[in-house]
Amino acid sequence: MATEATFTVPSDQFPLGTVFEQLPDAKVTLERIIPSRDVVVPYFWVRGSDVDSIEEKFTDHPGVKDIRLVDSVADEYLLRVEWTLDYSGVLSTLVETGIPLVKAVGTKQQWTFEVRGDDRSDIAAFQQRCRELDVPITLTKLHALTPVETETEAALTDTQQEALVLAYDWGYFETPREVTMDELGTELGISQQAVASRLRRGINHILGSTLPETERPNR
Repeated sequence: MATEATFTVPSDQFPLGTVFEQLPDAKVTLERIIPSRDVVVPYFWVRGSDVDSIEEKFTDHPGVKDIRLVDSVADEYLLRVEWTLDYSGVLSTLVETGIPLVKAVGTKQQWTFEVRGDDRSDIAAFQQRCRELDVPITLTKLHALTPVETETEAALTDTQQEALVLAYDWGYFETPREVTMDELGTELGISQQAVASRLRRGINHILGSTLPETERPNR
């Protein structure tokens, strides 16, 4: 089933991140595109800063080969970028794994990427490749694209479902386990204890909504 995921990356870990050193109030939005070997996100908007030469604000980053101003209105600028695709990062990983980029927004604090895979294994492959390249991504949301929510899904909170899906995809429930609870916590940005709580509560909700109702025996 088609799945969307949201990841965050530190602002300085993406080719356009250098702009926030000079324009801390700027907001950068990448145009939606499906990656290919030839063109990856060629256009992006910069909003929130009024400057004379916007191209000069994007310098000294190994992931950017060339940037040109296409149009501007007040403090909004449309630019075209030529990437250096041999730079290992989020974009090169999107190209390599063929994961479409739905939306990307950058601020001084971080970059937020929304990506889409044909199924959860595509998202898992993207995460795995990022880990292999030491790209510091953090998964913040994961959900299936479906207009119909099952009773079980409705019983889960977003954080419980996110933790359960990640644990399942990464092999936490396999024997032997393929990932530790500490590793899941690192990916989710929470403590090991919080992961355990989310998994326990989520499993409890699933069992409560799927098992037949029976009278509990006296203890």
